[in-house]
Amino acid sequence: MYMCTLEGRGNVEEWREAARAFLLGGVLPDLICWRTNGETMGLFGVETPFPPPLPEFSSPKVPPDFIKLAGAVICHSDPGRFSLLYRLLFRLMHERRLLDMMSDADVVAARQMAKSVGRDYHKMTAFVRFKELPLPAETAGRRKFIAWFEPDHFIVERAAPFFQRRFNDMDWLIATPKGAASWDGVELKSTSEPAEKPDLKDETDDLWRTYYASIFNPARLKVKAMTSEMPKKYWKNLPEADLIPGLIANAEASVMEMAARAASEPLPFHHRLQEVAASVQHAPSLPVGSHAALKEEASRCTLCDLHCMATQTVFGEGPVDADVMIVGEQPGDQEDLAGKPFVGPAGQLFNDVLKQVGLDRQRLYVTNAVKHFKYEPRGKRRIHQKPNRGEIQQCRWWLKQELDLVKPKLVVAMGATAYFALTDEQHKLADVRSKPMVMQDGQTLFVTVHPSYLLRIPEPEKKAVELLRFREDVESIQRLARSFA
Repeated sequence: MYMCTLEGRGNVEEWREAARAFLLGGVLPDLICWRTNGETMGLFGVETPFPPPLPEFSSPKVPPDFIKLAGAVICHSDPGRFSLLYRLLFRLMHERRLLDMMSDADVVAARQMAKSVGRDYHKMTAFVRFKELPLPAETAGRRKFIAWFEPDHFIVERAAPFFQRRFNDMDWLIATPKGAASWDGVELKSTSEPAEKPDLKDETDDLWRTYYASIFNPARLKVKAMTSEMPKKYWKNLPEADLIPGLIANAEASVMEMAARAASEPLPFHHRLQEVAASVQHAPSLPVGSHAALKEEASRCTLCDLHCMATQTVFGEGPVDADVMIVGEQPGDQEDLAGKPFVGPAGQLFNDVLKQVGLDRQRLYVTNAVKHFKYEPRGKRRIHQKPNRGEIQQCRWWLKQELDLVKPKLVVAMGATAYFALTDEQHKLADVRSKPMVMQDGQTLFVTVHPSYLLRIPEPEKKAVELLRFREDVESIQRLARSFA
């Protein structure tokens, strides 16, 4: 049985040297008793020398992840951390993928220790409170500060670089029961020797308590969230801690008092607000039932969540007495920015085909089934996403208003989304394409593909065939429009 004594205050190198010596000697994990200075050795405990190295363990190699994990676990205060790490190290010699086994008991225990150390590190960076030390009147130079903190683990040396970066322009000392760290503008020092708690009370404590009490909002009190972010064990070292129980206990009464103090008279500057409001010239109201009024109303639409991400509502445009209404899917990236339908690549393709067959776009009413751009951000790009069934149904109200206003004789659905929005039916586009059909209100419906579909075809031959077929559909639309003239 080997006995190994370590300082055990967060220094991974001392454990690493001892563990390497035992590993080179082929010592099994169960044959080592790890202890720290100050612990008793037991009745038969004797410090033993390291064993001689064995040839088969001449050059042990471990994954970089283990070095990182060991650096965190060694800072934990659990006495069993040394034997746990050595057990993992010994097993890694035969199980190279051991750290990837998330169900392994040793791996789970080590990662939980590392997580606890990380949480303690975070709390230290959040709750250390510095107090300025008075300097002699004849002394000039950098200001000096001191702080006291009580961590659960040996993290002072680990956290010291954070404070050096954050408070580089002042001299400071952080004292804890598990070591201390200091910075003088030149050298960052740390020690594992426990420090004694200094007397940090001064006149600024009362000032801080006054400030804390003034910003405390009883109406937004959430005790569980408060204690989760700032556990009670840290309260004793915070100046405002003695106020917290009373503030929590009186929160309900404070809320009622706030309600009773609700303003019953205009604020002192109320008359000035009224004067400014009276001088503002309001735009003339739009005619009720007009296209402009409908477009203005749609600009404030919040029926579905798409308005949260889109730049603006893209409403339909064109003559309100048009015989033909073109219905697409939704605005694209360029349409969302411009506020107009069919101005992007798909719109340009649509315009080109219209010109080829001699159909004037200015005589068409062009709109979309969904009025807001749905997309997924990828870096600087916004990638189109197809609207879902609920979003289409929510936006159908606006499409119905446009149909009632324009009263087109022919409605063209470009794509499956537009067809569903107009009919509430889901069929294969190939089954209904290029076949004029009568809608419930007597209007004629013609279904074709959306121009964006043509832009996505990678094969040149197939693309040419589909372009020709789309042109034939537009020619059919032209003939149907002439029949209604």
